[in-house]
Amino acid sequence: MRRLKKLLISAAEEPVITIPQNFNGETVEVYYRKGQPIDADRVRAGVFKTETMILKAGTIRREGAKPLTCDILFEKDVPVTLRDGTVIYVDIFRPVDELRHPAIMAWSPYGKEIGGQWLDDVPNRSGVPRNATSDLEKFEAADPAYWVAHGYVIINPDSRGAYNSGGNLNYWGSQNALDGYDTIEWAAQQSWSNGKIGMSGNSWLTVSQWFIAGEQPPHLAAIAPWEGFVDHFRETANRGGIPNPVFPEAIFDTFTSKNYIEDQPRMVVTNTLMNGYWRDKIAKLENINIPAYVVASYTNPVHTHGSFEGFRKIPSKNKWLRVHNTNEWYDYYLPENVEDLRKFFDFYLNGVDNGWESTPRVRLSVLDPGHEDIINRVEKEFPLARTKYTKLYLRENDILSKKPQRKSSEVDYAVDSDSSRREFYLKFDNTTELTGYMNLHLFVEADGSDDMELHVTVEKVDANGNSIPDKMTGQPIQAEGYLRVSQRALDENKSTAAEPVLLHEREELLSAGEVAEVNIGIWPMAMIYHKGEQLKLTIAAYEPPSVESIPQFGSARITIPKDGYTYDPNNPVEMKTIGGNADKVPYPDETVLAPATRNKGRHIFHIGGKFDSFLLVPVVSKF
Repeated sequence: MRRLKKLLISAAEEPVITIPQNFNGETVEVYYRKGQPIDADRVRAGVFKTETMILKAGTIRREGAKPLTCDILFEKDVPVTLRDGTVIYVDIFRPVDELRHPAIMAWSPYGKEIGGQWLDDVPNRSGVPRNATSDLEKFEAADPAYWVAHGYVIINPDSRGAYNSGGNLNYWGSQNALDGYDTIEWAAQQSWSNGKIGMSGNSWLTVSQWFIAGEQPPHLAAIAPWEGFVDHFRETANRGGIPNPVFPEAIFDTFTSKNYIEDQPRMVVTNTLMNGYWRDKIAKLENINIPAYVVASYTNPVHTHGSFEGFRKIPSKNKWLRVHNTNEWYDYYLPENVEDLRKFFDFYLNGVDNGWESTPRVRLSVLDPGHEDIINRVEKEFPLARTKYTKLYLRENDILSKKPQRKSSEVDYAVDSDSSRREFYLKFDNTTELTGYMNLHLFVEADGSDDMELHVTVEKVDANGNSIPDKMTGQPIQAEGYLRVSQRALDENKSTAAEPVLLHEREELLSAGEVAEVNIGIWPMAMIYHKGEQLKLTIAAYEPPSVESIPQFGSARITIPKDGYTYDPNNPVEMKTIGGNADKVPYPDETVLAPATRNKGRHIFHIGGKFDSFLLVPVVSKF
């Protein structure tokens, strides 16, 4: 567990501070800074007041939202005291009765009523209709209107440091996990509880599930992690060893706290090797033995690997995997998936004998841009036991082949050119399915630098090499891998031929003329290639992502009742509008930018002969 030893803050009261923290004997200086003030427009804070009210059936939270189908007892800003004396606040939605009910908790710092992130901030609400939910839910969490009507209690905490909750706001790790443990155990002792608590939600709320379940709260009876990572360093912050603070910096500006917020973007760029801080950000999957309904996709740039890893690594005998073909929010609120999740929770939290255990353990989508995707194909495991891993060798003339090139040669690109990439193609003679993990094995050389940062993609294109857009997003579907070559050392105990795992414990810079052997793991994908279609492998010089690629969370202006919580649409009440001013950040001088890449000069790739550069692909059928 983390222990605060001292607080260092300059006399000028600069927003950036350091708190030396102990991680299993290793002390690391952890940066903190101030977030948005609680009255900032974009954090969309509710009125802080501990009170109880009845939300009446037929009322709505805002225009266009789903009306309530039953009365709901709403307990607002209920204090919960954690083991160290810190008080956090939770909102509770429950049936209006004196019975004992199961509960579902959603753990995040996003705000328990609207808050700094909302689907309205996302283009087209990511396909989720306004009337899909009541808007009583916290962002990415279960809708209380639906679940209370089916006999559940919904618990929405503001985690440590968020909004009016005490303490400093932290990013996952042991402190958050233990706080979640304490809140679950508190909930289990309440008069309305049947003693069984579940967790649900996607993204941050899924990451929280992996971490909290890893601490084994006695009354946590089941989890439903709906897309979320398990290893913060390897899967998001420094994927492939390349520091990427862009996304955490963008969402940092929607966080509010009365105290300090862990400056994760600054930790990303200052702690670029694995240490105690980052090891504390790896979920204890080996401890999770409770039932789990895990949902994954192949197209999430943050969560894909962790979702599959979580399912594979937890030792629970009662675990299910469903892989969808849309996006996390759309899938989470799709009515048939909500019903499927209720069947899972009814079985494990409510003791309903509904046959859930006969549900197939693995249900896969297999993507097929340009044609029809396969949905919910029943399998016994993932990766698929029938997979035949096949090497596709890189050859001259930009081709991939099952036959290696006899003579060695080089291909390259200039980093600063308009074409700082190389593309290799394989045309399929038979309809073929590739499902699983891929590994790009290369021999690389840097001319003009002592390091390289690479971004590789695998994509299906048509017979003429044209991208095939996804029906929902209009964008091509790509499986990706990243590598900072100086961090190429493998963890030999964890790596396999198809899944290289990097150590990240040291840097090995390149000397002039040195040829380095590297492996670049590519996250799971399931794709069908029809006869004549092609696989395109792209090897490119890494470029930091643009902040414009991230939704302007907090920007949407949302109108809700000025007083109370819901209202009768036939009897209008005075309203207020919250949100906006998304360009306003509290301390612009403290914004952490993506560091410049280490790419310079030319990237040279050695192929053929003794340099067996290849892409290892998971063949499931044909080829």
